[in-house]
Amino acid sequence: MQVCHSCAPFFTYTYLLADKSTKEAVIIDPVLETADRDVQLVKELGFKLKTAVNTHCHADHITGTGVMKKKLDTMKSAISKHSGAKADIHLSEGDKINFGQFFLSVRETPGHTDGCITLVLNDESMAFTGDTLLIRGCGRTDFQQGSPEKLYQSVHSKIFTLPAECILYPAHDYKGQTATTVAEESTYNPRLTKSLKEFVDIMDNLNLAHPKKIDVAVPANLLCGIQDL
Repeated sequence: MQVCHSCAPFFTYTYLLADKSTKEAVIIDPVLETADRDVQLVKELGFKLKTAVNTHCHADHITGTGVMKKKLDTMKSAISKHSGAKADIHLSEGDKINFGQFFLSVRETPGHTDGCITLVLNDESMAFTGDTLLIRGCGRTDFQQGSPEKLYQSVHSKIFTLPAECILYPAHDYKGQTATTVAEESTYNPRLTKSLKEFVDIMDNLNLAHPKKIDVAVPANLLCGIQDL
């Protein structure tokens, strides 16, 4: 299997996974500003992009899914059925996103939003955690159906139960880090190694400003990244 990833504006990671033998591919969390670049890469590598999946309805950037759908007629959009967003495929717990001999298994991991999912490769060697679990951090829980209790339960029951050596790829990182592991986060994450009560207290007192693009990004992402402006 071939994996490519890149950091777009807003410190956002996009991941392209492909079966090198069949050329079937999946892209995770594409961004509007780099959609043309991603389309070009798919074409240059000779991939057949089957699915563009968003790990949740993003509040800090507009997804590139809508633009990519117009340029790649083999591609379908996918997002959690709990996101409230339009898509070709609405995902639920245990669903599989197939590409060649590989697949990503869907684990519902609400807490940052109700529609957050974690995508786990079929052999559990890697997982894509969206905003649910970040490197030494986690997604905020103070808007968009956020719930610290749900997030804590999601991480401990759906992510920390993966093999210790499983590589975790987040949707964001603001320090240039690209990956972590279950073993690292279950040992060193300064928030999620606390008790539930301590975690809730931390999350309830972050006092963060709302994302600058939230008023534009959320409505657009509910429409697969396309809206009439």
